[in-house]
Amino acid sequence: MDNTCATSCADQDRIAWLRLRSVALPLATPISDAKVLTGRQKPMTEIAILIAELETRDGHQGLGFSYSKRAGGAGQFAHALEVAPNLLGENPSDIARLWDKLCWAGASVGRSGLATQAIGAFDVALWDLKARRAGLSLARLLGSHRDSVRCYNTSGGFLHTPLDQLLKNTDISREKGIGGIKLKVGQPDWALDLHRVGAVRQHLGEAFPLMVDANQQWDRPMARRMCRRLEPFELVWIEEPLDCYDAEGHAELVRQFDTPIATGEMLTSPAEHLEFIGLRAADYLMPDAPRVGGITPYLRVQTFAEQAGISLAPHFAMELHVHLAATHVCEPWVEHFEWLEPLFEERLEIRDGRMWVPSRPGLGLTLSERVAGWTVQQAEIGQRA
Repeated sequence: MDNTCATSCADQDRIAWLRLRSVALPLATPISDAKVLTGRQKPMTEIAILIAELETRDGHQGLGFSYSKRAGGAGQFAHALEVAPNLLGENPSDIARLWDKLCWAGASVGRSGLATQAIGAFDVALWDLKARRAGLSLARLLGSHRDSVRCYNTSGGFLHTPLDQLLKNTDISREKGIGGIKLKVGQPDWALDLHRVGAVRQHLGEAFPLMVDANQQWDRPMARRMCRRLEPFELVWIEEPLDCYDAEGHAELVRQFDTPIATGEMLTSPAEHLEFIGLRAADYLMPDAPRVGGITPYLRVQTFAEQAGISLAPHFAMELHVHLAATHVCEPWVEHFEWLEPLFEERLEIRDGRMWVPSRPGLGLTLSERVAGWTVQQAEIGQRA
């Protein structure tokens, strides 16, 4: 088939079939951060995953996912199922237009949060399909700046982890080739936070990258006090020292302290990120593609941040974010979480402190057979080719 024919056929292709799954992915150990110790949440035992699979009349396929922690999985599935028929018969290459179409189909419940997080699974699947059809990795399709990105581990540093195990976990991460360690802080006893951070800093040495994350559990006076006491530890950043919507408070901390301030993972739209960018309220902005509604809105956030000279460090979902981080102009950090690994057959390559971008087409992911056993709801729309 010549290039003219191939282009024409692709332009005439249409979405014919979709499958949605709501998956309850179990965690090996109940997870606690500062929100649990302050009584605002219970320990997390599973993650709700929304999986979208697409297929066109010509047999091209795409795989996408979104997620929710603790609550919201059933709501995401219900919303996705309601708006999914709007994709049937559409050209899968029209990704931005289709995002808007799905968004306006449910606009009365908002253009952020659960509604757009449900759309995010479709959006990721459409980008995966487009890259697969082109025979390119997602990073190459979007335009990458690098073949690997710096990575740091979070999953070994939660507050439920005793200090001796915390130190062992840092050794395990370094042996895997991970290039940074993040610890959870924000306990009611702030002295215990400082003790744990000090012990890990001593264990790692002065030069190894170390971050901390308070998960929004300090008020402004406590955040100022803790940022001041954490300055001597030479941290890469202090994450979410304040409520995720307190842009002015974060901006004050950015101006006052040398240690960089990071936030943004809980924001659910480009508009919310734009407020932080406008106020210079973060040294590191941490968008989460599934939470903002997929790759399409994530790229808007990335453009805003790059124009303002703000660094990015995307949150969670490393299987997706390793591709997006490779397209950042400035060197990013990607968060290493092994929690989603059971969903897929493939594993990311990590060495020399870096996570390597898969060269396989699309996201480079195929679903594991184990997904069927964790599926709590599923539905098919349309007919397969």
